[in-house]
Amino acid sequence: MQWTSVIAIYALLWVLAAFLVMPFGLRTSDEVEGHTVEKGHADSAPVNFRPRRIAFRATILSALMMFAFYLNYVNGWVDVQDLNFYGSPPIKSMGY
Repeated sequence: MQWTSVIAIYALLWVLAAFLVMPFGLRTSDEVEGHTVEKGHADSAPVNFRPRRIAFRATILSALMMFAFYLNYVNGWVDVQDLNFYGSPPIKSMGY
């Protein structure tokens, strides 16, 4: 595996991990006592949004996912044929 492929796959996994960990720990104004929503703001907007914490959690999760991906790449546990749930395409039986 080339190092550029590793960086590209890690970047994709990092974005996926960021969206996965983003909702954990966020509180809306309804869940925080004494917090009032200013005029023009959404009631569902998070009160305690912390992008550094989300980035840290996403970095750890994406490193674990990249490690699992690399182990699968080296050992060949799951191949493309393992993910083919529908069998061979019908075009082969038509003589093409």
